Amino acid sequence: MAFPQTAADAQGSRHRLARRLAVLLGLSLASPALGETSGAAPMPPATATVEALDLSLSPECRVPGSKLYTLARLKAVKAALKEKRPIHVLSIGSSSAGLGASASYPVKLENALEQALPDVQIEVEARGLPGEVASGAGERLRSMVAEMEPDLVVWQVGTNDALARVDIEAFGEALDESVQWVKSHGIDIVLIDPVFTESLADDAYYTQMVRTVQDVARREAVPLVHRYAAMRFLSTQRTTEAHMLGRHFRLNDLGLRCMAEHATRAITLSLLQPDAAKDAGKIDPSKIDPNKTDAVKTDHATSETTKSDPTQTGTPGSGPAPALKQP
Repeated sequence: MAFPQTAADAQGSRHRLARRLAVLLGLSLASPALGETSGAAPMPPATATVEALDLSLSPECRVPGSKLYTLARLKAVKAALKEKRPIHVLSIGSSSAGLGASASYPVKLENALEQALPDVQIEVEARGLPGEVASGAGERLRSMVAEMEPDLVVWQVGTNDALARVDIEAFGEALDESVQWVKSHGIDIVLIDPVFTESLADDAYYTQMVRTVQDVARREAVPLVHRYAAMRFLSTQRTTEAHMLGRHFRLNDLGLRCMAEHATRAITLSLLQPDAAKDAGKIDPSKIDPNKTDAVKTDHATSETTKSDPTQTGTPGSGPAPALKQP
């Protein structure tokens, strides 16, 4: 159930998040860049049986937080923010380069990140990654990362492997190794799991592939954007845009914009994750509401996981943090 929300409400939520980042990272995030206005209408309270939508997102992209992301620390990005230097992002995957609407995704991601982190220079470079992780795409990813040396990798992963019906165990092992390699070089990584399509909603193999991406993110303690769950939720909403899929797996312009917003939300909230045990008490996980406070979900804020349905998601644990990349 979606609740009425003015532009001021959404901008106010972004303002609170930016201010929280400013306090945490010692940045000067200017409020005028957020375009905050006054006179916002009060939001009706959520019912006990319906999870509130994340109202920081555009109305047509709103989903509950548990169907949107799981969070983990982003130490390399946080280090870049503290050092007040540009953040270099490498976006890879099937929607990161190409013709038509897909070609606009990197720009949408960069714009969304710049809006969420005003006064911070964001540089997004996109590369396509044809083929399957289980059959060599992971090696090509390593070459791209070694060449660019980004602070953050945003990786759309799993759809090509699922369409090719690769061995799931081999896929999981290859993905795990690639994520470990990226982390070992002091680079942060955010995973985006496979797209949702109604034709495969009941396909046991496809949903197992989605769960495998979730398992790797949890095991390696990296943030995950639940694209499958978010798109599935949006496909059930009666909006003028219908659901955000073209035929089969082609995302339209709206779908790419929503994915950019969802990835940005996961990144900015992950920046608020405590760095060490001594900081763990700064955020009370029992009092978190992304629509009413600038606090964010801790590592176990969405820990309830339903194994039979990849739309029911959990949050990776914190795990050991990789060494920071030297500037």
